[in-house]
Amino acid sequence: MRSSNPVFTRRGFSRDGGYAGFNAGPQPQTGNPYAGAPTNPYAQPGNPYAQPQVGPQGGAVPPAPARAGVMTIDSVVSRTALTLGTVVAAATVAWVTDMPVGLGILFALVALGLGLWQSFKREASPALILSYAVFEGLFLGSISNAINAAAPGAAMQAVIGTMAVFAGVLFMYKQRIIRVTTRFMHFVMAAALGFILLSLVNVVVAMIGGGNGLGLRDGGLGVVFGIIGVVLGACFLALDFKMVEDGITYGAPEKESWLAAFGLTLTLVWIYLEFLRLIAILQGD
Repeated sequence: MRSSNPVFTRRGFSRDGGYAGFNAGPQPQTGNPYAGAPTNPYAQPGNPYAQPQVGPQGGAVPPAPARAGVMTIDSVVSRTALTLGTVVAAATVAWVTDMPVGLGILFALVALGLGLWQSFKREASPALILSYAVFEGLFLGSISNAINAAAPGAAMQAVIGTMAVFAGVLFMYKQRIIRVTTRFMHFVMAAALGFILLSLVNVVVAMIGGGNGLGLRDGGLGVVFGIIGVVLGACFLALDFKMVEDGITYGAPEKESWLAAFGLTLTLVWIYLEFLRLIAILQGD
């Protein structure tokens, strides 16, 4: 399954070829006459929508035995903890030192550049990902401190809201209440594109006409727009969980755990910022 997260957009997994595009070794198959069959579209290398194979008796073929050097849930959790920990540590420094928002915005631009650089690289770069986490954390700390001064408690409420969304989506994904399908992915991608384009139009209108542009950043319309942003972030999380699940199932290289951590961090930052803005609007009213 291909994710709409920019980190994962060029990556897919297949049981036949392992991790598409990275020459992962083939996974051993037992009793599956369909593995590698020319007519089976899910057994082709580079398949972006790889799904577990179905055996001759209608049952799913069990995952291949664990191999050294492949992505595991432990490797994803440890890399994600390290990346998010770096973000939190940098944000704490910016908060404690009362970093100016202008400097924080400059760091945000640096983080954006590093994030785009990693997104277009064919391989994960831990140094690049952690550098992104540092600059992103500095930005989050400065903007959170400024908003928290105007709306006391907003930062902590945004953190709690982000954690609640993460836990809720993870629970619903594990229980298969949320099912990530190709149609779901296409819907999320289209909705996210519309959301981003509308945000850019709002900024342009605000720059040309002054004020708040289309009114997407305050008032009732701002609240609705913020809720949509949080919901989109939750959908991104589901897509990221699917990508991690497929990576583990189809034997992605262990280094790709860094990309999983990077993608999850991007999504959590999105959700946090939307919560922060939403809470600031509600308290401002």
